[in-house]
Amino acid sequence: MRNPKFEVFQSSKNSQYYFHLRSVNGEIILASEGYTSKQGCLNGVQSVKENSPFDEQYNRLPSKDDQFYFTLKAQNGEIIGVSEMYTTVAARENGIDAVKRDAPIAEVVEVA
Repeated sequence: MRNPKFEVFQSSKNSQYYFHLRSVNGEIILASEGYTSKQGCLNGVQSVKENSPFDEQYNRLPSKDDQFYFTLKAQNGEIIGVSEMYTTVAARENGIDAVKRDAPIAEVVEVA
């Protein structure tokens, strides 16, 4: 069993910064949109840590191909993270529970 972590990295395709939240099982459970600066990305991580415990910050959504996902939003309504796709509503709820559990305690690591 691993510790949950935020992986912060810069894309070689567009030079933007992103983060992934990896759960204790190593799976990516939340991914960010692109940030123009590393500090902006780190601010996004902090926002996830602050907002993830609160159920009202999650939007539960269906995808076009009959799967399910969620977004996590900041206090200002901006989306700060998007989940992977899930095949069932129950699996999506487990994903939300994992973000609530893992994000507040996850360490932040930079990856190349």
